Amino acid sequence: MLPTGVFYHPSFSKRSYLTLGLRLKDFPRAFDELAGYPNFRLITCPRVSEELVLKVHSPSLVEKVKMDPLCATAWHSAGGVVMAGEMVYEGRLRNAFCYVGAGGHHAGRSSSWGFCCFNDVVLSITNLRRKHGRVRFAILDTDAHHGDGTRELLMDDGDSLHFCICYRDFISHDGTKIDVSYRGREYVKIVEEDFVPRAAKFRPDLVFWYFGHDTHIGDYGDIGLTIKDYVEIARVVKELAEDVSSGKLVVVLGGGSLPEVAREATLAIIKELLKA
Repeated sequence: MLPTGVFYHPSFSKRSYLTLGLRLKDFPRAFDELAGYPNFRLITCPRVSEELVLKVHSPSLVEKVKMDPLCATAWHSAGGVVMAGEMVYEGRLRNAFCYVGAGGHHAGRSSSWGFCCFNDVVLSITNLRRKHGRVRFAILDTDAHHGDGTRELLMDDGDSLHFCICYRDFISHDGTKIDVSYRGREYVKIVEEDFVPRAAKFRPDLVFWYFGHDTHIGDYGDIGLTIKDYVEIARVVKELAEDVSSGKLVVVLGGGSLPEVAREATLAIIKELLKA
């Protein structure tokens, strides 16, 4: 069985936008819990190339990131997601989980906010298309906040299905850009009943799950979710990827601040990815 790649860089456990509260303070020691899995592979995130970043973001945003010390980890955060997408798509990994120090889904062409610097997922998509031509993607965003940067960058991209669970309901004219409100509905059911059928029909070549544990009870975007909910979503999305894209799935860590949740949630999801 191909390995599951877990992408991490030592800088992610130090000071950066998403590590101000040291949410990854237990890492890399926490990876000892995964040492018994023969298909676990820990990979150090490389630095993304500025050439690739400029294919997605404006020179003014790149300069802003260079001047912001809290964006220092953005280069390795994006680099890990780019490498993960490439290794999974090319069949060198079965699936992957990417830790980050700076987020991605609020980064658009020329602006970023909300602890984000570069749009890691869109950079990964851009890299794969430069190397392999037309590639179709399904993106599930379960961060507590709307992935507005990703939506801006992919709005006219008919080969990318972008599905956000957030505070509103929206569907684009071509049905590839969807927002579903979590209010009044069981969260996991939205993934099972709304996202999975759309993605199955769309037939992506690779699935991204942008996972934010800010949705957890007590975190800053608290909508009442638990570790159990995250594991169930991981199971559902993994099964979807196995059905539509030969298991090609990349999970990208999004927002969240609580160290204990960061540890328990991410390791639980990785264990689900490691299962046969």
